Amino acid sequence: MVEYKIGAVVAEFNYDITQMMLELAKEEAKIRNSEITIIFPVPGVFDMALAIKKLLEKDDIDGVITLGAVIEGSTDHDQIVAQHASRKITDLSLEYNKPVALGISGPGMTRLDAHKRVDYGKRAVESVVKMCKRLKEI
Repeated sequence: MVEYKIGAVVAEFNYDITQMMLELAKEEAKIRNSEITIIFPVPGVFDMALAIKKLLEKDDIDGVITLGAVIEGSTDHDQIVAQHASRKITDLSLEYNKPVALGISGPGMTRLDAHKRVDYGKRAVESVVKMCKRLKEI
């Protein structure tokens, strides 16, 4: 029996990396008697907020994971994207009283760094499941 139903918002930008993150997240969910029931692809990390909100509004979603890789470029764009996304993710979690895990690697990393951090997908699931359990106890 599935204990928690998780929504996943996954950036299409840096697809090769985010898909590896998603596969690891699915495996981790199974290990934790949970399931990623909805996968919501978005163009990039900056575009996640609305998708997260739509998933949090669903009664059959216990929490949401966000998966993305914000890779350093020639400008500070990566800093701006990561900061604004993480702030909005926190705001939405508080607004809907459901956990939203930050499975976004970066900013300030290379493509090679991003490949080394695909386990953020597993960590995001772990975080959501632990928070769901702890919130039930309150």
